[in-house]
Amino acid sequence: MKPNVSSVSLRITLVCNTAWAIYTYRQGLIRELVARGVEVTVLAPRDRTFELLSGMGCRCIDLPVASKGTNPRDDLRTLWALYRHYRTIRPHIVFHYTIKPNIYGSIAARLAGVDSVAVTTGLGYVFIQQSRAAQVAKKLYRFAFRFPREVWFLNRDDQAAFVDQKLLAHPERARLLHGEGVDLEQFAFTPLPDKAQFDFVLIGRLLWDKGVGEYVEAARRLRARYPHARFRLLGPVGVDNPSAITREEVAAWEQEGVIEYLGEAHDVRPFIAAADCVVLPSYREGVPRTLMEASAMGRPIVATDVPGCREVVADGVNGLLCEVRNAESLAARLAQMLEMSGEARRAMGERGRQKVAAEFDEKVVVEKYKDLVRNLTGVSL
Repeated sequence: MKPNVSSVSLRITLVCNTAWAIYTYRQGLIRELVARGVEVTVLAPRDRTFELLSGMGCRCIDLPVASKGTNPRDDLRTLWALYRHYRTIRPHIVFHYTIKPNIYGSIAARLAGVDSVAVTTGLGYVFIQQSRAAQVAKKLYRFAFRFPREVWFLNRDDQAAFVDQKLLAHPERARLLHGEGVDLEQFAFTPLPDKAQFDFVLIGRLLWDKGVGEYVEAARRLRARYPHARFRLLGPVGVDNPSAITREEVAAWEQEGVIEYLGEAHDVRPFIAAADCVVLPSYREGVPRTLMEASAMGRPIVATDVPGCREVVADGVNGLLCEVRNAESLAARLAQMLEMSGEARRAMGERGRQKVAAEFDEKVVVEKYKDLVRNLTGVSL
């Protein structure tokens, strides 16, 4: 029997290891929920996006999450904090994103008697590294993922990995979201700039796992041969992640003259518009928002042939794929992009826009959230 709830009294909570990710990737969902009268609460470590999320109509609560740490005491603190918040808020549904909220949030929601959904936004170090911490994380996934009402995956490779390694107690609860979508109006098609210099840009948190090291090495190899090429980085440094790159390391690359660091920005559109090609040599992704946004704006892409990236990039169609962890392969693809005619690059960008519009429209993703809310609560948004 469905609870007697209206959209005005519906309470939905979003939990992540960074508020920045909630703000950056889920604005369309939040706007739709708030417009329907839903009480939206964001639980995440406090950062500068709290104010922006509050301005959108969310209630924001600071959550202790040690993203880089493996201290069980810190993780129990996160679990206890989530349990207390769920008992106080009494959300009708909780959506968990990223590894620690997925694991400890799923357990806390079960203990608090709250329905939850785990959204695996990318498998990260757990499926990249072969460390003891990664093995422990898999065991925790196997335990915690018996509790969510559904487990959502952004790409087929991640879903297959969980099924193959028997990390899902209830495989029938797995769903393929196929990316979190992009707002096609906000990221409107923009013609490639006509200028003497050629600008590559890598956009995202500056992590070794994003292939930043390979990007820097590729830039070193290409600078002399292509003096008109610039290699730029946009995104936060020193983030709370085991793979984080420090500001000092970025400063050394700037001093060397190989990289131009652009800092970080709430709105990446001007940087995509100024770029001739967007690069993401990541080791593994869910479905990278950066690449969807770049394609939506008509930019050709160079990325690695790994889960997530290959969901967005069709090699030779809207971009080029290189080998993972291989600076030489990346440099060859960047050189290929530089040697390509402007007309060929423009055609690639146009095909990218068409692909994103057909496969990754944010409106389709928001409808999947609304369908789940209706199924679990009986409320139509």
